[in-house]
Parts: sequence; structure tokens; C-alpha cells
Amino acid sequence: MSDLVLGATALPPGYGTVNPFVAVTGPGGAPAFVDFLTAVFAGRETRSARTPDADGLLIHAEVRVGTSTIMLCDSKPGWAFTPALLQVYVPGLDEPVLRAVERGAEVVTEPTPFHGDQRLARLRDPWHNLWWLFEYGEQSTAPAEHPDEVPQWRPDPSAPAGYVKRTVDGALRALTPPG
Repeated sequence: MSDLVLGATALPPGYGTVNPFVAVTGPGGAPAFVDFLTAVFAGRETRSARTPDADGLLIHAEVRVGTSTIMLCDSKPGWAFTPALLQVYVPGLDEPVLRAVERGAEVVTEPTPFHGDQRLARLRDPWHNLWWLFEYGEQSTAPAEHPDEVPQWRPDPSAPAGYVKRTVDGALRALTPPG
């Protein structure tokens, strides 16, 4: 089974075993999305990967965000709208949220305490992708740091949904193509 997954030594520099790919629909298309990634998350475009298609739309581009690479293209006419759901660890939530809002993003979930002493914020960008931003501090823990077993806690199904669940549920139910 282990030979089905590439190990770190088999990966090219700048790529993970899994890399997200976003088909961008909306204002300014893929070039504007590249600008958003560089401004909000201090991303760096891999210029040698930028590939315009014969119709002038980008068929491929890549932006390095931290230790990950986000691949993207312009959505072609007739393609179904496919919003991306992306999660990013940031050193602090407030600045990236502010930068995103300044560039047209809408806050879905205000920065709030979350499981494992982390903080969470959610955004919908101008292309209607949803972002989960996590702040992981010195006292934080993530599920991967716990034993590989099913947790004992479970939400009370009779309790009203809390803020974190309500905001993501509402955002996912309201997703539509931009424009």
C-alpha cells in the first residue's frame, strides 16, 4: 500500500503530495486570482508555469503559498461553476482577513476560537471560493497530533447549531457563480 503514495523524496521542489487546482470564474479571472493570492497570503507566482491558451485565457498558473502550491486556470465558457474550498494556516488571522476584505472578499465566519486552541475565520473571495483560515499557536493542537482513534465527543444533535457551523452551512447553501 505504501508504494501507492509518493514519499517526500519523490516530490519536485515546491509541491506537496496533493496540490489544489482552482478553475476561476468571475471578476478579472485567473490573473486577478493570482494577484489576490499574492496580496492576501504573500504568495509567489511561479512565472514559468503561466500558460495562456490560444483563446487568451490562462489554462495553467501556479502560486506558492507557504509550503503549498495552488494551481489554477481560467474557467472556460460552458464549464460548470466549481467553487474551491481551501484551507490555509496563517500566522495570525486578523491581517489576512483584512487584506482579503480590502480585495473584495466577504467574511463568512469572523475570527473565532476553535477546537484545539486554534482560531478560525472563513472568507468568500470575489470568485466565490470559500477559504478556511486557521491560526495555529504555541498552545494549539490539531487532530493529526492526537492518537489515531475516533474521538469520544460528539455534537448534541438536539442542540441548535453554533456560530461556526451556522456560518459555513449558510455560505455553502448560498454559493452561486459570481457575476
